[in-house]
Amino acid sequence: MGSYLIRCGRLFDGVEKMLRERMEIRVEGTQITAVGQGLVPKEQEQVIDLSNATVTPGLIDAHVHLSTFDWKRREYEMLYCSKAWKGMAVLYHAERALRRGFTTLRFMGCNCDDGYASLDAKRLIQQGYFPGADLVIAPYYVGSVGGMADAWRCAKGNPELSNRLTREYPGVGSGRDFFIGAVREQAKMGADFIKLMANGGFMSLTGGPGDVQLLDEEYAAVIETAHQCGIPVTAHAYTPATIRKLVDLGIDGIEHGSLLDEETAAYMRERGVYLVPTFMQYDGIVQGGENAAGGKRDAAFEEKLRTYAKQLRAGRAVIRNSGLMLGYGSDICDMYPCHECGREYSSWLESGFDPFQALMAATSVNADILGKQEIGRVLPGKRADLSAWSGDLLTEPQALMDCCFVMKGGTIYQTEKRGERTYES
Repeated sequence: MGSYLIRCGRLFDGVEKMLRERMEIRVEGTQITAVGQGLVPKEQEQVIDLSNATVTPGLIDAHVHLSTFDWKRREYEMLYCSKAWKGMAVLYHAERALRRGFTTLRFMGCNCDDGYASLDAKRLIQQGYFPGADLVIAPYYVGSVGGMADAWRCAKGNPELSNRLTREYPGVGSGRDFFIGAVREQAKMGADFIKLMANGGFMSLTGGPGDVQLLDEEYAAVIETAHQCGIPVTAHAYTPATIRKLVDLGIDGIEHGSLLDEETAAYMRERGVYLVPTFMQYDGIVQGGENAAGGKRDAAFEEKLRTYAKQLRAGRAVIRNSGLMLGYGSDICDMYPCHECGREYSSWLESGFDPFQALMAATSVNADILGKQEIGRVLPGKRADLSAWSGDLLTEPQALMDCCFVMKGGTIYQTEKRGERTYES
C-alpha cells in the first residue's frame, strides 16, 4: 500500500447515476482521501493513468456459490471431494473474482458439508494469507429434509447414503427446535447472515419453485432466532404467496423472486425488503423463446423453465418496474465458472434495465444490503476498493467481463480477462 493519484477517463461513483469526466481519486493507505478534478500529485505519490477507462467502486456480487472448482462436475465434487477441497475452491474463486473487478462477494452457502471452511476462507483473506475478494458468509442453507437445502440429490440412488448426507448437513432438519439450534450454531461459528430455502426450485428433483418447504412455525423460528442473534435473513423464494408470508414474519431480503407479481412487489417495498433477482439463470427462456438454457442443463430443468416461461417473463417485467431495492447477484453454479460474476450484467441490460440501475445494484445498493457502508462508493473516507473497465459500460452488455484495473483496500492486484488464468499476487 502507498499513496496514489488515479486519473479516470470516466468515473461512476456509486452515488449519482452519471459518468463524470476526467475525475481524479487520491488513495492514501487503505482509504480514499479525495475525489475531484485538478488534483495535484503529492511528492512520492504514484500516478495511475486510467484516462482510457471507466472507473467504478470495486464491484459486489451479492449471490455466489464457490464450493466446487468445476461447474461441470459440481455434484461429483460435492459428494466425493473433501471438506478441505471445498474450502480451497472458495479461496480459488474469491481470488479469480477479485482479479475480474469484484472486490466483495456474498457467499450463499452450499448443500455440502465443508466443515465451515467458507468461514476459514473469509478469515484467511482478511488476514492477508491469500488474495481474494472479501467474503460475506452464510455457511449453510437452512431448509427441510428432501428440499432445496438437502444434498440428497447427489446420492438419490442410494437411500442409506442419501439419508446419511441429510443427517450430517448442519442446516437440514425438521421442527421448530431444530431450526432454532441450526441458526444459533451458524451464528456461533461466525455467520454474517442466514440463507433460508423457503420454496422449491427449478433444480428440485421433485416438485418445483412453487413448493412450500417448511411449516410457518419453522420459517418463524429461523427468522426470529437469527434476529435474536443479531444477523439478517434472506430467503430463496419464488412465489408471491411464500414471499408475502416471509415478509409478514420479518424477513430482511428475498433471493430470486422470479415469479413476483405487482402486489407482492409493492408489499415488499412498503416494508423495506430488498430483492436480489439473479436474472442470468433464466435468460434462456425469458429472452430466447423455447431455448431454455442452451443445452447446458438437464432435460427436467429445462422442462420446468418452459412450464413457467410465461410467469418468468411477466415476473421480470414486474421486477424491472417494481421500485424495489434491487441487488446484483449472479448465482453462477452450474453454467459457467462461478467467479465470472460480470456475466449477470448483460442480463440486466438485455432485460431493459437502465445501466446505471445495474451499476448501482452492484455497488452502493449491495453495500447497503451487506451492511458494509465503508465500500460501494467512491467518496473520501471510504475504503479504496476500485475497479476499471476498458469497455463502454452504458452500451456493451459484456463490459463487466473485462476488468483492466483492480484495487482492494489500497492494494493493486493483477487483473484477469476472459480466457486468462493468473496466479501472481
